[in-house]
Amino acid sequence: MAKRVITFGEIMLRLVTPGNLRFHQASEFEVSYGGGESNVAVSLSNYGIDVDFITRLPENDLGDAVVKTLRKYNVGTDKIIFGGERLGIYFLETGAVSRASKVIYDRMHSSISEIETGMIDWDNVFEDASWFHWTGITPAISQTAANVLNEAILIANKKGITVSTDLNYRKNLWKYGKTANEVMPDLVAGCDIILGNEEDAEKVLGIKLEGVDITGGHVEGAAYESVSRQIMDKFPKVKKVVTTLRGSISASHNTWSGVLYDGNKLYTSPTYQITHIVDRVGGGDSFMGGLIYGLLTYKDDQKALNFAVAASCLKHTIKGDFNLVTVDEVEKLMAGDASGRVSR
Repeated sequence: MAKRVITFGEIMLRLVTPGNLRFHQASEFEVSYGGGESNVAVSLSNYGIDVDFITRLPENDLGDAVVKTLRKYNVGTDKIIFGGERLGIYFLETGAVSRASKVIYDRMHSSISEIETGMIDWDNVFEDASWFHWTGITPAISQTAANVLNEAILIANKKGITVSTDLNYRKNLWKYGKTANEVMPDLVAGCDIILGNEEDAEKVLGIKLEGVDITGGHVEGAAYESVSRQIMDKFPKVKKVVTTLRGSISASHNTWSGVLYDGNKLYTSPTYQITHIVDRVGGGDSFMGGLIYGLLTYKDDQKALNFAVAASCLKHTIKGDFNLVTVDEVEKLMAGDASGRVSR
């Protein structure tokens, strides 16, 4: 079967204060574009995977700029639809040391938030596709976005396409009268691969992980096996549950690793010390992009997990939402070369 991957969600205008300035200090913003599912699409394209990003954009210069940005990274844009009034925006203030980063969303009434079922021809979108990826951000945008996502999952399931999700709980997005726990379980039931962390499991699926303190800078992977089992018990279609493990020592220094549970065995990755974070936004998306690539390419759960963690570790060194690294760079880090020496 073809390896073409489809991702669906919102891409936004990203406005960042230069350096580590606070919002009230900034007199200008650095401009780029990003969003969970588009970030995954760019990662996959960089790794040589055929990928299409599906969204709804306003028919104006900003919508055109988004398309041109995605095409620059060889992401398929032919099935993007147009309509609505505006592109969503998010503002980022990058933290440092003990000051956390801060995000402000401005995405009400964005084009994709007003999408309706029937607007996207999913049968056409999924032609020759083998994988469909979405995140918990999309159904948080609006009820209609959740309805369209449900429409897509049902058709993907009917066609036998692998469906993955990053649970991606964002408390500041669920504003249309429903909670994540009310909406997400029905969507997750159609998934084969689930990515999340301890907060996602609790807030989205109602499954609480006991005895883990992420503020201590160390996260024990084995503690997540019971949560993974509970998720599989609750959602029988799920074949793999993957958890990112971030220990937040400070805004500039994190530990980073992951675990994968396949119903029988818990795989644990190496742990990286990321001591000088450049930009952690998009870190989970870079992990998911690496995981999808690894599962499609290696057919080996341990190697796929290790690739995902190494890819995401490298993302923390790159400004912007997109993880602009190559397979060779990721595999070099996987092999133990973290020297950062100049490649000549």
